[in-house]
Amino acid sequence: MQKTVFIWDLDGTLLDSYEAILSGIEETFGQFSITYDKEKVREFILQYSVQDLLEQVAAERKLDAEVLNQVRAQSLAEKNAQVVLMPGAREVLAWTDEAGILQFVYTHKGDNAFTILRDLGLECYFTEILTNQSGFARKPSPEAAIYLLDKYQLNPENTYYIGDRTLDVEFAQNSGIQSINFLESSYEGNQRIQALADIPYIFEAGE
Repeated sequence: MQKTVFIWDLDGTLLDSYEAILSGIEETFGQFSITYDKEKVREFILQYSVQDLLEQVAAERKLDAEVLNQVRAQSLAEKNAQVVLMPGAREVLAWTDEAGILQFVYTHKGDNAFTILRDLGLECYFTEILTNQSGFARKPSPEAAIYLLDKYQLNPENTYYIGDRTLDVEFAQNSGIQSINFLESSYEGNQRIQALADIPYIFEAGE
């Protein structure tokens, strides 16, 4: 039987980066004199995405969304030191590696993701890392998953996308793969976790 495969989301899943992200958005809004409400912004990006937020604000203010995103990306890159691991992240990655589980990343972060993972000493765990610079349609489009499934001849039944938002479950469902998520979902292929440390138990229970 083909081995289990994990495809990881980063922000809010492996990386505790939302404070850095919110801080970057606040600075960007400040530069363009846009009112910033931290809780409303947090709620919006968790439900949708940072890209959706910037496009909405740009449309409302008649600004260029790409310029907004460039300013935000630069601000965020300066805050890499604020990005830390989610509790249990290093331990679960080590367990996964030891168990022989193939690991990938697919994130909406830019190529700054490589720098963060390198700085945290995690880059070595992943066979391939896909970012928003890799040329795939954004989640929940299945493009990135189809690429990985085809390139590495992965079995969708043993391939899991691990994330923290509804968007991540939808990506897994659209891709015909399994889902592990911090949220409940009606998708029968989803398994909810409370913490990353729960993941090994899912697979040990199935042995």
